[in-house]
Amino acid sequence: MLEALQMAPPDSILGLSEAFKADANPSKINLSVGVYKDKDGRTPILGCVKEAERRLLESQTSKSYLAITGIPEYGRQVRQLVFGADHPLAVGERAATLQTPGGTGACRVAGDFLSQKLGVRTIWCSKPTWANHMGIFKAAGLAIQSYAYFDEDAFALDFDAMLESLKGIPSGDAVCLHACCHNPSGVDPTIDQWGLVAEVLAERKVLPVMDFAYQGFGEGLTEDAGGVAEVCSKVDEALICTSFSKNFGLYSERTGAMTLVAGSEDAARTALSHAKISVRTNYSNPPEHGGAIVTAVLSDERLRDEWEAELAQMRDRINGMRRLFADTMKAKNAPRDFSFITRQRGMFSFSGLTAVQVDELRNKHSIYIVGDGRINVAGMTEANMDRLCDAILAVL
Repeated sequence: MLEALQMAPPDSILGLSEAFKADANPSKINLSVGVYKDKDGRTPILGCVKEAERRLLESQTSKSYLAITGIPEYGRQVRQLVFGADHPLAVGERAATLQTPGGTGACRVAGDFLSQKLGVRTIWCSKPTWANHMGIFKAAGLAIQSYAYFDEDAFALDFDAMLESLKGIPSGDAVCLHACCHNPSGVDPTIDQWGLVAEVLAERKVLPVMDFAYQGFGEGLTEDAGGVAEVCSKVDEALICTSFSKNFGLYSERTGAMTLVAGSEDAARTALSHAKISVRTNYSNPPEHGGAIVTAVLSDERLRDEWEAELAQMRDRINGMRRLFADTMKAKNAPRDFSFITRQRGMFSFSGLTAVQVDELRNKHSIYIVGDGRINVAGMTEANMDRLCDAILAVL
């Protein structure tokens, strides 16, 4: 049976990373995969993470399995981070959290829960959305539809079209929303717009699945949670998928969470019992190390302060690269205005480059960008900015 298989196409993003590693050009630049890079082009281990690991190494006495839901204190800390320490959903019993292998695992558990336990048939994703959303939800048995989101001409949110699309979603369907730092566009709704979105979802009885992979990379931890707060203030039920890959730099530890919000404490307990079945049949129970790190940092005042400072440094560096790129392109008399990049947030932006231009950047200049023109701004540095801008000017 294996001999009959044809070679599967490489992943559209991870495949680029493999090609980048094989490229012998010493000046190559990788702006594809969503990994934070510092000014020297490295993906650092945060100081707070190293200290938490040191403490764990000294205190850990067992490598036994975790419960299906994971570390209890981890779940509590996740809810406080998502909703705010004193929010009713953080201190009450209407919300419950499952520790998952990264945000990807959270999305898959959410998809299985929707399909197998709630009878949801279709989930609506923004156009565009993270490339893996479609694969994850399809593998969970859900049909995929899209709602309007991005204005390609203005490089901005087409909110009127988005709202009209959401109004057409049938009751009983689910909708995938990017809580902040939209991937791949970097364009988010305002708080007022989030409120209008929440009203439509409540009116249509559509279940929101909020992918919260970049908290702290937009404006700040509290500010970036504003969309989640607006939605959960108007709907009784929601699923929130959290990732700590980016804001803790825990990429290889696969550290995430799926938090379900129900209309009552009894409904939350019942829903959790079914969501646990989705975990059991996928990976049985979560890995401990990453969750233990996050728990240690968030529950210790000094480590928490250190983490927030390091997170702010990452956010500021990315925003600084946005400004430097726009300014450099302007100084080089680029034939188009790239200032829109400074108005976007998070690690990603749509560059407006075509697939042909992206191919030319890769083949002639060893600059790797996703085929739809999405750039990982965190891959830019002061050292590679001139070369990057010159190459983009050459293909425009």
